Amino acid sequence: MSLKHFEDFSPGQVLEYGAYRVTRDEVISFAQEFDPQPQHLSEAAAAKTMLGVLCASGWHTTAMVMRLQYDHFMNEAAALGAPGVEEVKWIKPVLPGDVLSVRGAVGKMRPSMSRPEMGLMEMEFAVLNQRGKTVMTQRNFLMMGRRGVAASPQVAERAAPVTPAPFAELGQPQNPSAILGYLEDIEIGATLDLGTYEFTRENVTRFASAYDPQPFHLSDDAAARSHFGRLAASGWQTAAAYMKCMIARRDAIMADMQARGEPLPPRGPSPGFRDLRWLRPVYPGDVVRYSSTPVEKRPTSRSGWGLVFTQGVGVNQHGQRVYEYRGSSFRPLRG
Repeated sequence: MSLKHFEDFSPGQVLEYGAYRVTRDEVISFAQEFDPQPQHLSEAAAAKTMLGVLCASGWHTTAMVMRLQYDHFMNEAAALGAPGVEEVKWIKPVLPGDVLSVRGAVGKMRPSMSRPEMGLMEMEFAVLNQRGKTVMTQRNFLMMGRRGVAASPQVAERAAPVTPAPFAELGQPQNPSAILGYLEDIEIGATLDLGTYEFTRENVTRFASAYDPQPFHLSDDAAARSHFGRLAASGWQTAAAYMKCMIARRDAIMADMQARGEPLPPRGPSPGFRDLRWLRPVYPGDVVRYSSTPVEKRPTSRSGWGLVFTQGVGVNQHGQRVYEYRGSSFRPLRG
């Protein structure tokens, strides 16, 4: 099969494809592993939340969209992954029984200055359900191979690890209640250590098989021929692992609050994120430590709720920052 390369696309081009059927079992299974919040685990628990219905985790939706992109677009192109995601907005809940499709529009295009074998192609995606309603939007750049251009000889050198002090970037953890409490209590600049996630060959290939089956996430031979140099985790697994650590840390803090007789603030969902960056590959055997720091907060037009914006960071066992993003979530106002 002749793959499509950077030169085969043009600004303004529209790509439409689908469909992905969302099942109740998959919604709950993904949530149990990566995002065990009540609205993703059961109808009864979801009924007591802001959303009120059992729905897919937002990170699950991004993973399902990645699978759609691979099956109907990237599988037929000289795709080389993505350096990050500029913005995602979760607009409507994704429900069991929904059938998702994607409408993508090509935006700005430019050859890479440092990697002449690839070009950067901006894509804006709208994710639609079976009723034609937009449930999510996503904007990011794709790295696309250029036809007939040899790979840069510096690739292997760039992939070589360095070894600064372990987890050097995290600093000292601060008061957890100043990060996970009511909007008024959120302390801007307080960093919370979320713990670690170990990437293994088994969980890397299992996640990739389900949601991101690009060859460099599944095969040692294919990865050795890629710009990764060896088998690497999907960026979406790196993001989902952050959420897993965040929820585990939050639940532990809330259990301590409950044991002390302190009132538990309601939980709110996230409307989306921006400026997500996969800064370097994550390989099987890597252990990534995550942290979260509130950087901004403000009230909203939704009565009783405000928004908190956080900087999420992942650092590997060599002290290298591998992941970062700017998240957002609804937080209750006191009283």
